[in-house]
Amino acid sequence: MKINLSTVALPTIHNDPQSVLLTDETMNSRKEHFLTQMHHHSIDTAIIYADREHGANFEYFTGFIPRFEEACLVIHANGESHLLLGNENVKMAAHSRIKANPVHVPFFSLPNQPMAGEKTLNHYFKESHITPDAKIGIIGWKLFTSNQYNNNDLFDLPFYIIDSLMNYVTNRNQLQNFTFSLLSPKVGLRTTYNANEIAHYEYGASLAGIAMFRTIQEISVGKSEKEIGALLAQHGQPNSVTTISATGQRFTNAIIYPRDKTISLTDNYALTVGYKGGLSSRAGFVISSGAQLPENQKDYLEKVGKPYFKAYATWLETIAVGISGDEFYTKIQEVFPSEIYGWSLNPGHYTADEEWLSSPFYKGSEAVIKSGQLLQIDMIPSVPGYTGASCEEPIALADKTLRTELSQQYPEVWERIETRRTYIKEVIGIQLSDDILPLSDTVAFYTPFFLNKTLAYTKEV
Repeated sequence: MKINLSTVALPTIHNDPQSVLLTDETMNSRKEHFLTQMHHHSIDTAIIYADREHGANFEYFTGFIPRFEEACLVIHANGESHLLLGNENVKMAAHSRIKANPVHVPFFSLPNQPMAGEKTLNHYFKESHITPDAKIGIIGWKLFTSNQYNNNDLFDLPFYIIDSLMNYVTNRNQLQNFTFSLLSPKVGLRTTYNANEIAHYEYGASLAGIAMFRTIQEISVGKSEKEIGALLAQHGQPNSVTTISATGQRFTNAIIYPRDKTISLTDNYALTVGYKGGLSSRAGFVISSGAQLPENQKDYLEKVGKPYFKAYATWLETIAVGISGDEFYTKIQEVFPSEIYGWSLNPGHYTADEEWLSSPFYKGSEAVIKSGQLLQIDMIPSVPGYTGASCEEPIALADKTLRTELSQQYPEVWERIETRRTYIKEVIGIQLSDDILPLSDTVAFYTPFFLNKTLAYTKEV
């Protein structure tokens, strides 16, 4: 496979996509499938925790996160549900996408707010109809994969909640980490989506691509990180990761956000923005051509850039419904050996409401890629002495049945996907299987020299 830098036509940017709401049918289906999981694993009651940073599992059922407070969703095996909410979110129970009885828990409120009606957590457990002899599935936000501990016994909820539960139940062994039911690469419900959900998440993925493209067009010497970073904001929507706009050396004075620092010629530059459904990321140089590369990185393209994009093309041409996580990992390792290119994380992962749910791509993985999954192309090379490379982008996988449903139910979404597919195949030269649905306008469009807006990596066909 030969990788070139070529002057290319710019991708079509679909401005101002419309949000797609999750339907009642989708939300009811989510709960029904979860109840099936509960019955399969003999779980009597599930408790799903949420806070501002860790609300996606909770939101998967309720449609909202508790913003600045904490919350718990209690779901019983018979379908009865309760929402334990703080002072400022108790009103949200009436808006929940699944029917749930509100339980006001002042403990979940902000510090020094009124504790009117305060009772022990045991009282709120009883009010939520949790019985002391129930087998309880605990869901926080993290899928634990430790080789040193029993993952069923690891809980990532605040201690005061877990401690109260341990004292409430008859036997501590009744508590079990149940996060795998949602996030496991093998059986997790949140790793596979229907047509409505894919269209819903395509909106955020589209925003990320639009923001990345527009921002790259504005990079120039003398502008500040803040000035460039402001362009990554879209539609007032919440970001799924910390926005990155960083020129030259990062993290000076431990700052992880855009600074007042101005862009200089030959600087390395990093950009990242993510929304629900996908993330776009780029790394490169503030130059126009390879002749301007720093003296100590004149061979950057051969050492990092082109090998990275070869792996990127291989990623897109290898991923398919039915491939195992181990087989895919092995293929990427063959073309982009971690021993040489220094990547230490997974070469991709699931995405949706949060940027990283879990990953099927690791050595020995028995997970099988399925139709309806949303994935991030995410390989992070780290070669000593060289600037990195990044063209992280989101895709979905869909078999013929799912593609037909998506095209018929959401024709505008489908038109965007088809336009992207054509661009990637005909302009960039990467051959996509029918199963691959690019969720962003900038999938595979990678201009490593930010002052040359049309010079991009291509695969020679």
